[in-house]
Amino acid sequence: MDPKREAATEVVCRLRSQGFQAYFVGGCVRDLVMKREPADYDVTTDATPEQVVKIFPEGLAVGAQFGVVVVPREAGNVEVATFRRDGRYSDSRHPDQVLYATTAAEDVRRRDFTVNGLLYDPLTGEVVDYVGGQADIRARLIRTIGPPLERLGEDHLRMLRAVRFAARLHFTLDPALANAIRELAPEIRRTSAERVRDEIIKMLTEGSARRAFELLDETGLLEQVLPEVKALQGVAQPPEFHPEGDVWTHTLMMLEGLRSPTSTLALGVLLHDIGKPPTFTVRERIRFDNHAEVGAKMAEEICGRLRLSSRETERVVELVRHHLRFKDFPHMRRSTQLRFIRMEGFTEHLELHRLDCLASHGDLSNYELARRLLEQTPPEQVKPAPLVRGDDLIRLGYQPGPVFKTILRAIEDAQLEGAIHNREEALKLLKERFPLRE
Repeated sequence: MDPKREAATEVVCRLRSQGFQAYFVGGCVRDLVMKREPADYDVTTDATPEQVVKIFPEGLAVGAQFGVVVVPREAGNVEVATFRRDGRYSDSRHPDQVLYATTAAEDVRRRDFTVNGLLYDPLTGEVVDYVGGQADIRARLIRTIGPPLERLGEDHLRMLRAVRFAARLHFTLDPALANAIRELAPEIRRTSAERVRDEIIKMLTEGSARRAFELLDETGLLEQVLPEVKALQGVAQPPEFHPEGDVWTHTLMMLEGLRSPTSTLALGVLLHDIGKPPTFTVRERIRFDNHAEVGAKMAEEICGRLRLSSRETERVVELVRHHLRFKDFPHMRRSTQLRFIRMEGFTEHLELHRLDCLASHGDLSNYELARRLLEQTPPEQVKPAPLVRGDDLIRLGYQPGPVFKTILRAIEDAQLEGAIHNREEALKLLKERFPLRE
């Protein structure tokens, strides 16, 4: 048995041994019904948080105000939630008042979607279904528990969650739910940027990014959360380089090619051509002058709006800024090539370029050239130890200033090109190219 499932089953058994009801609940049950391996297991019970902590003294009441206790186990934490029924949601996120329920049926009916409203008895193997979730799984349908407008109005993030589940599970949205999302789409702006960001990143990294963004567009959510991406639609590209069509189509094709990406790579792919709409011109042919730099600035603004960390933002911005550099790779000096491939996160740059090529002209020759250089060049040649440092220049009589950067770069260039190999050769080059003035 999966250690995580075994740990959750042990929690259920101990709760029941004390006279309480307890079941697996939510996504883990959905995955079990679909013959998938759950990432984790959640438990629901009629025991109050205080009673849960009494049974599990090691439990952490991290969400006790919402009836949630985390029980730590070696295989992974087990989240235990008390049956509850929610009151009004004045802030469209949290219930004004949490009322504990006495039955599992009451608890299930306050949840979001039928496929997430199933219970499972790990001791008997029985699936308990009060909301038609099993039928919706068979029909491959995402449907709310109760009226969609009411359920989405309680927490507007559920609109994005509906899209994410439909994309990830390869399900369709119930027509009533899709219509409700279209009606309420502008309300997503009332949801915190952090929560929106987390859903977008999950859509991009869970394996069905293209479908997720098609659904965001179809439901009217895309123009609300990422209007700059919506603006890619209808922006024509030169057919000799982009036979696939407009920038939106090109971006969707790249999203489809993502395979277990990091969040920064996925965002870099999504935003790599974000600068094309504002730089679109037609002179002899369609042009997007300076779109990489314009896009980098736009990407920085978008990442800031989504509250990404400074490190993540920097990585995404660099992916956008440098995505065109590969076209010049065969003509770069070796020193320039080596500096490029030693950039932090270069493998993400390389993968973005591969996807970019496959979603357009299909020519991977520059990708293969860069990949071979990265794989075949020893690290000590990619970033060798400096032969001369700033302190050396001062001892030799050079005056500190901006020229130091020029001198040290010239020496490293020669080192990377293989023109010099040791300190003596570096000092000789220094005297020849940068002689001291008497």
